[in-house]
Amino acid sequence: MYNSEEEFLKYYDSSQFEKLSMTADILLLSVSSIEQSNYRKNSKKMMSVLLVKRDDYPYKDKWCLPGGFLNPSSETLEDCAKRVLKKETNLSDIYLEQLYTYDGLDRDPRMRVVSTAFVALVDRNKLTEKTLDNVSWFDITMYEEGSDVVDICLDNGQEIINISISKKLRDKTTDRYQFVPLKNEKLAFDHALVVLAGLERIRNKLNYTDIVFNMMPEYFTLGELQQVYEVILNKKLLDPAFRRIIADKVEKTKKMRTGEGHRPSALFRYRKK
Repeated sequence: MYNSEEEFLKYYDSSQFEKLSMTADILLLSVSSIEQSNYRKNSKKMMSVLLVKRDDYPYKDKWCLPGGFLNPSSETLEDCAKRVLKKETNLSDIYLEQLYTYDGLDRDPRMRVVSTAFVALVDRNKLTEKTLDNVSWFDITMYEEGSDVVDICLDNGQEIINISISKKLRDKTTDRYQFVPLKNEKLAFDHALVVLAGLERIRNKLNYTDIVFNMMPEYFTLGELQQVYEVILNKKLLDPAFRRIIADKVEKTKKMRTGEGHRPSALFRYRKK
């Protein structure tokens, strides 16, 4: 028996426990505009995710989320996420929040690796850093077949990644789901599950937080904001219902959007609490 905390720590033998590695993976999401051929139409909004092409094994030449191993002696998980995001994409000073911890026994063929995934949101128009050459934005299109299967298409204009995931309710009292990949050929590790979990997290948080404004410019029209809501929710919103949702979240400015073949539109900004 030990007589003090100091004595316990002096003789404590940590070798009796198995070692594992920790990583941080970052799901970086943005909403961007696709210009329409008809200049009188508003630009179409698309949700997009930033992916990194792997240049080494395992999963060489496949795409993955930015991520890396935790330095256990000097980093918190959030510190790790910020460091690897900068290292792998050259982006920094971006909003982050923890999403979920992934601890599947076979999620990494090299060793036992537990990963904490983070969601990062950004307005791409605000980015000042240039991303690295092996990094690309992929537009996201979701097709939900009832409540059981979700198909996700990721497209960067040169390459398409198709993902299909089974979605089953695991706990009705907490509305928790079990995700099982059905099709995934080009996305490494279990990152297809992270993509879907992150999209659903952001969708749910629209109802009770102001998280969406991390993806908006300082000034915007209500039409632009509504498009972002609709892209995230993957459904069309009625104008009156949308106006009620954002009534207390925005404030009208004296600025106007003119030109581009449209009637002048009032610009709004986020009303900080």
